[in-house]
Amino acid sequence: MMRFPVYRALPLLLTLLLALGARAQETLRGRVLTTAAKPVIGGEVYVKSVGRTALTDSTGRFELRGLPAGVQQVQVSALGFQALQTEVRLPADGFTFELRSRDQTTLKEVVVAAPKTTFGQTRLREVEGTAIFAAKKSEVIVPENLVANLATNNARQVYARVPGLNIWENDGGGLQLSIGGRGLDPNRTSNFNVRQNNYDISADALGYPESYYTPPTEAVQRIQLVRGAASLQYGTQFGGLLNFEMRGPDPNHKAAITSRQTVGSFGFFNSFNSVGGTVGKLSYYTFVQYKRGDGWRPNSHFDSKTAYADVRYQFTDNLKVGAQYTHMDYLAQQPGGLNDKQFAQNPRQSNRERNWFAVDWNLFNVNADWKLSPKANVNFIGFGLLASRKSLGFRPNQVDRRDEEYIGRDLITGDFRNYGFEARFLDRYQVAGKDGVLLMGARYYRGNTHSIQGFGPAGRGADFSFVAPDQFASTRNRSDYRFPNHNVAAFAENIFYLSEKFSVTPGVRYEYILTRSNGTLDVINRDLAGNIIQIRSQDEHRESGRGFVLGGLGLNYKPREQLEIYGNVSQNYRSITFSDMQIVNPSSVIDPNLQDERGYSADLGVRGEKTGRLTYDVSLFALNYGNRIGEIQEYDNLNNVYRRRLNAGRAFIAGLETYGELELLHWRDAPADAAAESPAARTQWSVFGNVALIRGRYVESQLNEVRGKRVEFVPDVNLKLGTRAGYGPFKASLQYVYLSDQYSDATNAPEGGGSAVIGLIPAYQILDASLSWERRWLKLEASVNNLADARYFTRRATAYPGPGILPSDGRSYFFTVGVKL
Repeated sequence: MMRFPVYRALPLLLTLLLALGARAQETLRGRVLTTAAKPVIGGEVYVKSVGRTALTDSTGRFELRGLPAGVQQVQVSALGFQALQTEVRLPADGFTFELRSRDQTTLKEVVVAAPKTTFGQTRLREVEGTAIFAAKKSEVIVPENLVANLATNNARQVYARVPGLNIWENDGGGLQLSIGGRGLDPNRTSNFNVRQNNYDISADALGYPESYYTPPTEAVQRIQLVRGAASLQYGTQFGGLLNFEMRGPDPNHKAAITSRQTVGSFGFFNSFNSVGGTVGKLSYYTFVQYKRGDGWRPNSHFDSKTAYADVRYQFTDNLKVGAQYTHMDYLAQQPGGLNDKQFAQNPRQSNRERNWFAVDWNLFNVNADWKLSPKANVNFIGFGLLASRKSLGFRPNQVDRRDEEYIGRDLITGDFRNYGFEARFLDRYQVAGKDGVLLMGARYYRGNTHSIQGFGPAGRGADFSFVAPDQFASTRNRSDYRFPNHNVAAFAENIFYLSEKFSVTPGVRYEYILTRSNGTLDVINRDLAGNIIQIRSQDEHRESGRGFVLGGLGLNYKPREQLEIYGNVSQNYRSITFSDMQIVNPSSVIDPNLQDERGYSADLGVRGEKTGRLTYDVSLFALNYGNRIGEIQEYDNLNNVYRRRLNAGRAFIAGLETYGELELLHWRDAPADAAAESPAARTQWSVFGNVALIRGRYVESQLNEVRGKRVEFVPDVNLKLGTRAGYGPFKASLQYVYLSDQYSDATNAPEGGGSAVIGLIPAYQILDASLSWERRWLKLEASVNNLADARYFTRRATAYPGPGILPSDGRSYFFTVGVKL
């Protein structure tokens, strides 16, 4: 078992930290007031150079991060007031913009306070758009602020500043994102409510909440994460919200063009190209991406295409409508899993040449934002999904078994057809001199999934067509199921500002869920020679309707401007999924009596900034997980190991999550009269670190082999350290990741025999380094993933893309040329 190696890594890390430095981008923050010194609520602060807007909250405050240093053109506007256009110079902070009503004739000057630096980590404001995030644990990632490998969607680098995330590494191209946290299964991020521009993008938000599509990081403006307390607004998942806010139209140009071309190890190539602009009241943004690679292991080739279009029309100052379309498709060859012995011998080996995976994803969205008044907003979203996934391959319970071309393969297809509507109303009000913010919303969702599992053709090509069973088939059964479901929900949250420093945010959500399963399972009996003796068909019709109410409460205390103490507790709920109801898998069986999971999550933390150099967030969390669905090790009549999926018991997970970033050197340390272009004025160095210390145990279970055991997917220590540094146009970053060992099943079995689908996931540590150079319209980037060439793995797969151990990639190199016109 690998011991915690921090004492060995720190000297190397500190040496590299001292050798590097990154130029941070800046933050514009302040207040918008009337000439009577009252806050302007719902005002817009627009920075022209980046085309970004911030809305003021109930106290008139706003914040925009990730801005370039230097002079910025700013426009401040609000209903009932004269628009203000002015210039500000960054870095600086504490701006106060004063707006006059339309019948006034004079404006007061802009007041600029002392400079303050910005940091790579941000958090959501109390109110953004038509959403409330007060007293919630939240993080915001701005990809353009990172010095990281964005072309490969490298989650290890992109999410480095978020404490406690457990990341599964499935492929070298970043085709699928698999992150979890606080003991939640990372598989395809299925324990988060995953959204793009605030609408669902997973296969089926309730019945099959797995995300086969991941937006290209190069096209993402912000990534928003809200932990378990997001259940009241965004759905019942224990993990919370993960929302990808895509880049939008450029308001200052008719056609702004970006092109990024990346080449890398193992045949990797990525081409990302976008154009966006504004013509009158019409604005647009679109991109296309092509990505291919051969992979670190043999039989790992992939070919991916993604396209996106966003069109918006500003009918009036108060009404904007838009429509978006996303298409993604890829074909990936999958090298299969290894057992422990194979991994120890050579983690790069593959004995599967005939395993393939194909995805076709189409997302649709229409939306409207309507300002009823300076204090009230309405948002409407309609969305839909037409998608499919197909997996084809040879997947026996013994992963080292030889694969022959004449053997038929297993084939699974899934077709997803769903649509939904969401409406939100947010109102900022005053009662008895006290401020308040009310949010109400409703949701309707309807999905239909058609899943077929059966016999695929022999041979080695990507032929996704079903064939009749024969004696050389690799599977024993076949099934054909439809899973229609309905969901209706309504919710409300309210911020009560009891004083200037203290607020209370209660919330409530009502859910009605109807899930159904209609289909046929064919059980095929064979003789010892593999000949079919009998085919028995079993029809199945299941229906489950349930309605319930979830509640939550948040508390927020701000003793001063840059210090916040927050706490929340919210109920959570997760319904059983389609894969929990029926699946044909030689490595896994399903308990037919599975029940929905219920529980609650809580956070208590302190966050803020100090002296303009340190930003931090330190919190405790607790997750009570009732009826947790887990997997245990069992043996069949041939003594082969397999997984049984069942309600393992009640799990309690608690821990400490900390994040801090320190600005050690910044241009403001230079003399006051130093020219803006001097090297001293363009030198910066910052370091960050986060650690999650987590303990998870099954406190109740009817199974003796589970009670008291560690919860699966919970490393006791999850540590990330890094630095950004730079000089002039150069920027660099270095990142270190360490995760202690963790188990993949509820019994804590140390190994799973020939199937390798369960067992210990040993501790691992990784170093990544990146470098960039930027001058006007040209940007060059280089990165090295897994700098120390570590041999490790992050998951044991039950089925595709395994089964078995999935080795992570070794050292790889990438180079990017980017152009902005």
